[in-house]
Amino acid sequence: QVQLVESGGGLVQPGGSLRLTCAASGSIGRIDVMAWYRQASGKQRELVATLTSGGSKDYGDSVKGRFTIFTDKVRNRVYLQMNSLKLEDTAVYYCNAEIAPDRDRRANTYWGLGTQVTVST
Repeated sequence: QVQLVESGGGLVQPGGSLRLTCAASGSIGRIDVMAWYRQASGKQRELVATLTSGGSKDYGDSVKGRFTIFTDKVRNRVYLQMNSLKLEDTAVYYCNAEIAPDRDRRANTYWGLGTQVTVST
């Protein structure tokens, strides 16, 4: 089994910054993709950023130029640096990963429990 644990959420003013961390642990043989999603109250969950094992990155249109995803492969962590935060960035942010228990097996999809980010004056 694999566990994803997010941290770093909190309350920040518009224009501020936060860095989210997702730590993966458990039976990790190969990580294919790590990603961040978010879900605002009353809205559907949406993609924020993805990072593949090959280094390809993709961002949701609403965060391009403001958010950056990067990893620490040694410690199996993925980060989301969020700058120039806006009121509409308020949401629960979820870590997502596709991880295989060993290098020769199919990857499964895992989710963390989420961390709240609130942007408010």
